[in-house]
Amino acid sequence: MSETTRIETARRVIAIESEAAAALAERINGTFDQAVSTVLHSAGRVVVTGVGKSGHIGNKIAATLASTGTPAFFVHAGEASHGDLGMVTGDDVVLALSYSGETSELLTLLPLLKRLGTPLITMTGKPGSTLAARADVHLDVSVALEACPLDLAPTASSTTALVMGDALAIALLEARDFGIADFARSHPGGQLGRRLLMTVNDVMHTGLALPLIDIGDTVGEALLEMTAKGLGMTGITHSNGRLAGVFTDGDLRRTLDIGGDLKSAPIAQAMTENPKTIRSNALAAEAIHLLETHRIGGGGLFVVDDDDRPVGALNTQDLLRAGIL
Repeated sequence: MSETTRIETARRVIAIESEAAAALAERINGTFDQAVSTVLHSAGRVVVTGVGKSGHIGNKIAATLASTGTPAFFVHAGEASHGDLGMVTGDDVVLALSYSGETSELLTLLPLLKRLGTPLITMTGKPGSTLAARADVHLDVSVALEACPLDLAPTASSTTALVMGDALAIALLEARDFGIADFARSHPGGQLGRRLLMTVNDVMHTGLALPLIDIGDTVGEALLEMTAKGLGMTGITHSNGRLAGVFTDGDLRRTLDIGGDLKSAPIAQAMTENPKTIRSNALAAEAIHLLETHRIGGGGLFVVDDDDRPVGALNTQDLLRAGIL
């Protein structure tokens, strides 16, 4: 098998699976909305079940649901009939995956689920199958062909089930008005958790570490303050303590370009007025967005209170050290 053939195979697989996923859009209708409503109106959790490749996809769908505001967990269908069905209550919703719609381990569960009164949503590739017929809501994830040249290994069909699961999870997320703060509560670990949970207050410099001078000072005094505090900038305040402007490396270069006297030039003539600022209770991720969106010279921000008085400062190095950039 030549390199060219292998590349062509990969492209063919991607094309088949992309087309299969795109075809799902035509099946998003009232039935899909019924599935969303069934979950929204349940007092329990979504119990996802399946075996084989469908089980692996189901496990991922359960994880996505749980992380986006819909309590969910996965139960292997084979284990469910040997005791794990005790995890399921009448308040829950069962989401069963089986491309054939005839998986024996799932069919065994049907009478028990009906006895519990647990709503059943199924994803199959066979709308005429037993599982589809017995479901309260059936989602059609059929494909024209698998990407496998033998048309046997679940490939395109696994993709469509995964995509349908994502569509369900995100529709539920939006229906619940699930926001960043909610997401942060379910993702407290690792870099994602740090980005979501850490506030500006957690990373900013305060007190004597804050580079500040008065509006009546000179550029030379600004340079001394910048060097002493090491943030690559200094804030300039009015006599009432409010932030009047900021002086950065970029302002210094502009002053040099016009031939200004660094020692005696008034800082009021060299500073950047009305700089972008942020509040201490803002998420650190918002500071990153502000720095990137406005391409702030020096990569620094002053943190101000409700009266625009500086209470802190941070730069990109602080965000890098905190592991959120």
